[in-house]
Amino acid sequence: MPTASARTQTITFTGDVTATQTNAALQNPASPGVSQLINLAIGSNVIAAPIGGATPVAVTIVPPAGNVAPITLKGIAGDTGIALHPTDPSTIALGSAVVSFVLNAGGVVTGLRLIWS
Repeated sequence: MPTASARTQTITFTGDVTATQTNAALQNPASPGVSQLINLAIGSNVIAAPIGGATPVAVTIVPPAGNVAPITLKGIAGDTGIALHPTDPSTIALGSAVVSFVLNAGGVVTGLRLIWS
C-alpha cells in the first residue's frame, strides 16, 4: 500500500497584527514517506529525490540545531541559489520534473534531515 502525505503551513501573527493564515498543499497519494538524516560536506552536495514508485512533491530541509554553516539551495551547482536559514526548517514544493537539487554548504553540516512528502 502506498504512503499518502498531506502538508499544511500555518503562520500566526501576534502583536500589532493578530491573524492566523493556514495554507494547505495538495495531498500526495504516492508519497515516498521518507525521512533521511544526512551530512553535508563543504561545497556542493547533490541531493537525489527518492525513487522506486513514489513521487515526492515536496521536501522539508531541517538543519541541525546550533548549525552555523551557511546552506544554499540550488537547482544545479553553478546556480547562484537561495540562502537558507542555518537552523530553521524550509519546506520546498517540487515540480514533477525535479529528480535532484544541490545544497551548497559553507562548512560541514552534520545531521541535516530531509523529509520527503
